[in-house]
Amino acid sequence: MIKKLIPGLLPLLVFILADEFWGMKVGLAVAVSIGLIELAVTYFREKKLERFVLLDTLLLLLLSGLSYLFDNDIFFKVKPAMIDLVLVAMISLSLFTRIDPLGTMSQRYLKGIQLDGNQKELFRKNMWVMFWMVWVHTGLVLYSAFFLNKEIWAFISSFLLFIMMGIYVGYQFLRQRIKAGKQLHYSDQEEWLPMVDEEGRILGKALRSYCHNGSKTLHPVIHLHLLSESALFLQKRALTKLVQPGKWDTAVGGHLAYGETVEEALKREASEEIGLNDFEPLPALRYRWNTEIESELVYCFIAYRGKPNVLSSEEITEGKFWKFDEIEKNLGKSVFTPNFEHEYQLLKKNGLLHPKR
Repeated sequence: MIKKLIPGLLPLLVFILADEFWGMKVGLAVAVSIGLIELAVTYFREKKLERFVLLDTLLLLLLSGLSYLFDNDIFFKVKPAMIDLVLVAMISLSLFTRIDPLGTMSQRYLKGIQLDGNQKELFRKNMWVMFWMVWVHTGLVLYSAFFLNKEIWAFISSFLLFIMMGIYVGYQFLRQRIKAGKQLHYSDQEEWLPMVDEEGRILGKALRSYCHNGSKTLHPVIHLHLLSESALFLQKRALTKLVQPGKWDTAVGGHLAYGETVEEALKREASEEIGLNDFEPLPALRYRWNTEIESELVYCFIAYRGKPNVLSSEEITEGKFWKFDEIEKNLGKSVFTPNFEHEYQLLKKNGLLHPKR
């Protein structure tokens, strides 16, 4: 957004300087020339007319013409307020309608980065702050244009909005630093999980509790299905589990720790959960799974041979092989976790539930 506002700042500064040395008419002529040059440069550089630069240049031509015609620079002085009103209109569309010009603009400059639910909410809150900030700046520009001297108007029109933005960004930065410091204090005994995009690229890290608090921060997990002749090994989740307690689930399932590879996590979880160490995992699926409390990028593997050794723990109460016909009879009866039933159907659809010799 700031990058979009900068092109409108240069002609204004040029006008202020030229007007100081050569008068209003020369100042306006030089400012209009700078605006036209900016429009030409952006066109030849990007092979298209940049809408904001075009709007700024047209306003510059219109208001400088009125200023010259009436021999009064008040028309040019209100130009920053008009730009503010355009920005307010864009923010209003994003806040109050299904049209989202600012969201579209942000995606243009943040290619490959997806915002999670918490980040989208923060973005919306920041738009509300910007909405009122620009309204205040509009009022100050108009007041200074009619009632204050040129120096104060120049400061308000050219720099004040950016200073206001800078103060707000600084406040948010300090606030996040303090919050991060508190997180570090509590993170000694809590696991860090990687934050990823839909392709599995790591974007950062977050505490496990944050990933499970409804923020919908996408994080990777691994699943392993262990098959034998016409049977599938399942584990029964402990009654103390936060999610789906007491239900039968995939043989192995767990989170990747930050800095851990998918393969490392798979071997670790298989050994910890069902005592499985000698197996050959084959990649089967990768998909996104959303619940009320989290969003997971699931890496699903299959092993056609292996000898599990399940010991009762805080995570699992038992494990056993289920015949496929037993599984089919109990689907949709709250015996299995919804995630397992979804994944079972995907494996079945792709013909991956048949042991290979």
